[in-house]
Amino acid sequence: MKNTFDITVLGGGPGGYVAAIRGAQLGRSVALVERGAVGGVCLNEGCIPTKSLLASAEVLELARRSTEFGVKVGAVEPDVPAMFDRKDAVVSRLRGGVEKLLEKRGVEVIRGDGELLEPGALRVTGEDGERVIASDSVILATGSSPIVPPGFPCDGLRVITSREALELRELPATMLIIGTGAVGCEFAGLFSGLGVDVTLVEMLPDILPGEDVSAVRLLKSAFKRSGVKVRTKARVEGLEIVGDGVRASLAGDETVEAETALLAIGRRPAIGAPWIDACGIETVDGAVRVNDRMETSVDGVYAIGDLVGGWLLAHVASHEGIVAATVAAGGEARMDYRAVPRCTFTRPEIASVGITETEAGEKGIELDSGRFPFAASGKALAGGDATGFVKVFAEKGTGVVLGGVIVGPHASDLIHEIGMAVTARLTVDDIAGVIHAHPTLSESVMEAAEAAHGKAIHSL
Repeated sequence: MKNTFDITVLGGGPGGYVAAIRGAQLGRSVALVERGAVGGVCLNEGCIPTKSLLASAEVLELARRSTEFGVKVGAVEPDVPAMFDRKDAVVSRLRGGVEKLLEKRGVEVIRGDGELLEPGALRVTGEDGERVIASDSVILATGSSPIVPPGFPCDGLRVITSREALELRELPATMLIIGTGAVGCEFAGLFSGLGVDVTLVEMLPDILPGEDVSAVRLLKSAFKRSGVKVRTKARVEGLEIVGDGVRASLAGDETVEAETALLAIGRRPAIGAPWIDACGIETVDGAVRVNDRMETSVDGVYAIGDLVGGWLLAHVASHEGIVAATVAAGGEARMDYRAVPRCTFTRPEIASVGITETEAGEKGIELDSGRFPFAASGKALAGGDATGFVKVFAEKGTGVVLGGVIVGPHASDLIHEIGMAVTARLTVDDIAGVIHAHPTLSESVMEAAEAAHGKAIHSL
């Protein structure tokens, strides 16, 4: 049994397993320590299972709209257990794929709980007992945990987190969702589409805090049409299980009752392990402090993903993992967070990248903004989904693209053209100068870029 490696990664989520594979690609011997399933929360209890269920809900919606497309079908109803079975199958297939990738790259996966004894030494406790792993570099990728406010009775049955929400094979008639970030809004759309009476509660002035104001307005309109009740500026001061349901006490002596409450308040970095302090790893604002090479305050120890705070997103963790593994292998790489895509998989989808109009105003940056509505897109109209728009933000004077937002069909797929422009410091003329195929949704990005200088062809 080998106990010495060049790189040891603690945590097999989207940051950890990517770091392990990259380390192996760079010719290093790599161990990956994971106590649960590889893929982490994203693959097993978050991104992938949620998107699988949302895909089922989208098919259900299309089937109900079939007559709009000239297609007659019989009675349409959701088969919730079958949807969840499909979700499990998708997760299982992807998890198996990750395991095979690790095996093919020669990464040794060690099952068990890991703790850092000192720089370069990890103790792993598993079913086969204890094992100490020595390595030149250690990459910490232990993720985050859901935020549960003190005093909230999270029993996993009546009061649940996203983890339990993905196992609800029998749906409640009513659901209270506390928190309206991406997770809360996605679950609101999902469960509402499956017939659950949903109430969204948010203590801030609006849902999706920090997102484009016009994008939020469209989503709220969609929620209203689907029957989702949205309560903003509503602080939940108490939550209790009452009989077969829950009761939330709001500021102002108001109450909201439901069969189930879903806590979607957010997540916090998992820095509670005592060995973090014992090893001298510095933390700041509840997260491990790192530089742009993902190096911690301890030589030879790196940290990535949710553990370092900031963007708690799977794709950010993966990129941080690549940077950490590259540096640990003796290469040069640095993180650049200017063009992080931010996607909310609601109906309509919302995707943003780079600077927002609000942020630009706060920083005194003057923008030229180009907007193109999907209502003017031939492909969107032909596909039966023309809600939304594309907006591109460019620096006034230079035309350099600084950000953008897309609301509507395939927004999460389309946003990367704007992200590439932000990363490469391209101008709106550079985007507009690329011949875009017709009819496609991506033409809307080109038209928005042209609109920044008043030259859009298909909109006024």
